[in-house]
Amino acid sequence: MCGIVGLLLKSSALNDRLGRLVTPMLASMTERGPDSAGLAVFAGEDQGEKFSLFTEDADFDWDDLLRALDEESLVGAPRIQTQGRYARLTLEVEPDTLKHWLGEHFPQLHVLSAGHFIDIYKDIGRPTDIAERYGFSTLTGSHAIGHTRMATESAITPAHAHPFTAGEDFCLVHNGSLSNPYSIRRRLERRGIRFETDNDTEAACRFIEWRLGEGETLEGALDEGFSVLDGFYTLLIGTHDKLALVRDPFACKPAVVAETDDYVAIGSEYRALAHLPDVKHATLFEPKPEVIYSWSR
Repeated sequence: MCGIVGLLLKSSALNDRLGRLVTPMLASMTERGPDSAGLAVFAGEDQGEKFSLFTEDADFDWDDLLRALDEESLVGAPRIQTQGRYARLTLEVEPDTLKHWLGEHFPQLHVLSAGHFIDIYKDIGRPTDIAERYGFSTLTGSHAIGHTRMATESAITPAHAHPFTAGEDFCLVHNGSLSNPYSIRRRLERRGIRFETDNDTEAACRFIEWRLGEGETLEGALDEGFSVLDGFYTLLIGTHDKLALVRDPFACKPAVVAETDDYVAIGSEYRALAHLPDVKHATLFEPKPEVIYSWSR
């Protein structure tokens, strides 16, 4: 039930190879999640405020969006790179301001991510097809996390695919199922936090990001999560400079880690790591239950 992969490059000399290294990791998890897939890629340097946008309308005219943004006279000139139904918009504007404006003028557009480092790509279909559709093997950066989904509790749509994100330069992927997502959701909604799907993973994502927004460290937020999140889960989290991994107290959902001087790699199964350079000399281990693992650039 679902596949998780993650790769953090310790050596910046490998940044140009990130896509080529992580794409086979994702493809190897196809049998664990043939319904949809996604990849979050973090740049090795600040690229300014940028947004990953997605539309299910194959005929959407991205030039219309640029013209409308120009007329708004926002700070700086908007720049956009498009790839079919996906686009990366670079624009110095507060994420909440842009989301509100898009909701009024272009409700068919979805903001997949916001931040100075992160790009998220996700769609429905087989992971290998999605990787080819969005050119995953050509992507560069310092670290990435990916997910292949086998839907068990909510719809198969791009919005329900992982990674999930909240805030800026933060995302999460999940293998497992939570038994209390709606109680977490009600708790957060009372604080004004809005949800976009009924997926249980979104509850975990928004809870952890909420704690970060309250000044908690990532490790502190995950530690608090052990007493809040009920169910079976392996969670992999990405921030602008870090990967973190946790498993529930029963560690029902598999995970394996390989670490060398050049990288840290995480997969639901070893086959996701087998092609990596010098992996036969890596330190290999299975993460323990209810232990927080984190790695920084």
